[in-house]
Amino acid sequence: MEPVVVADLKLDLNVRGLLHTLRVDEASADGKSILALVEKATAIGKPKGMYKQAFIDDVGDSHVVIDGIRFDSRVLRVNLDGIHRVFPYVVTAGRELDAWAMTVEGMLEQYWADKIKEAVLGSAFRDFTARLVATYSMGTTAVMNPGSLEDWPISEQSKLFELLGDPKEAIGVELTESCLMIPTKSISGIRFATEITFENCQLCARENCPGRRAPYDPLLYESRYR
Repeated sequence: MEPVVVADLKLDLNVRGLLHTLRVDEASADGKSILALVEKATAIGKPKGMYKQAFIDDVGDSHVVIDGIRFDSRVLRVNLDGIHRVFPYVVTAGRELDAWAMTVEGMLEQYWADKIKEAVLGSAFRDFTARLVATYSMGTTAVMNPGSLEDWPISEQSKLFELLGDPKEAIGVELTESCLMIPTKSISGIRFATEITFENCQLCARENCPGRRAPYDPLLYESRYR
């Protein structure tokens, strides 16, 4: 299947939530400065995403082959038991916002701009996910992201990009030699329909993680993935 580009993702920021996260009162001078940055960012930002409908060719004890490309991960392999179709994807806040953020002066203002880019990515990713799930009537889904777990290292990111084709040409996202994404406010992974609830966080023992979506389960790996 050919990759699908989604170039009209929603840029719908929860400004009050952003101000709350930044601990800034909307009526204050800082609040007004942040609102001005948000206004500029939403005028400039063009978040984008791409995905591909892909199929599992083969599985091993600790690997899975998707459209001819082998991914090495015991957790991924077990999570895809009985599943034949998956959706690799990349979503980005966009190079336009990166270029804008570089023009912002002041260390505090640059921090705010970075948080605004993060919020743009969150908005775009929610819209992207909702459209993907609705388009393919996927019901309950789960996601795995290269680099989120030791079991599926960041080096596997290059395989995901190979599976998708050319994310740089399609939506402006490329990999560094260490497999980090540029623009940095980008997210990649494989989404799949499932009846079993899964979050990477369940297998991650990192404490005080601001992005945690589920509590760490120290017994889960032994019971499900060993």
